[in-house]
Amino acid sequence: MMKCLALYHVRFEDLGVFAGPLERAGYAVEYRHAGAAPFSLDEWRDADLVVVLGGPIGAGDAPAYPWLDAELAGLAHRLALRRPTLGICLGAQLMAVALGGRIVRRHAMEIGWSRLDLGADAGPLDALRGIPVLHWHGDNIVPPDGSASLAATDGTPCQAFAVGSHALALQCHVEFAAAALEEWLAGHAVELARAGTDLHALRAATARHSRDLALAGTELLRRWLAGIHPQETP
Repeated sequence: MMKCLALYHVRFEDLGVFAGPLERAGYAVEYRHAGAAPFSLDEWRDADLVVVLGGPIGAGDAPAYPWLDAELAGLAHRLALRRPTLGICLGAQLMAVALGGRIVRRHAMEIGWSRLDLGADAGPLDALRGIPVLHWHGDNIVPPDGSASLAATDGTPCQAFAVGSHALALQCHVEFAAAALEEWLAGHAVELARAGTDLHALRAATARHSRDLALAGTELLRRWLAGIHPQETP
């Protein structure tokens, strides 16, 4: 069985609907907290798949959270070896920085459900075409040189980018499972209040759209996993 290391920053932002396709593809998942139980350099290198999940801190917050520097270094090491890596929200931003891209602050948080503007060649993201997805971020990705944006929304020019077949970064929460919504609402209560988010409207939109997203997100991950071609580690 292959090993997937899933690095989380807050416990309730987990693999969500991605857990199923990972299990069906033959991965055993091990969760670790990025600061409390960081990966060794060998683990960054040797895991069959690494998934770096979301969280309420930013890629530039290492002065307050010094372990982010080690996380970025591990990501850079793994990506240089072209080892299979998936980043979601904060994880996608950290991937961008590790590859030489940048993060810029949005004028306002993007929180809620909307469809992605997908190009003609969106790869595995084509599974999301016409499907509203969950957005929950205050920073935008400027992708690294050579990596084009695969999806956008108003005010977020890069909702996803890829590097070869081995690395995929998703700014939006394609992995989101509706059963976790109240954990997200409680866990992010301060930023939701600061953003002026209507919780009743967010609950209603989640009820309308989450089932379709679960199906589309599962299919996206299935397609991406099918396209991974792990390289031999030097």
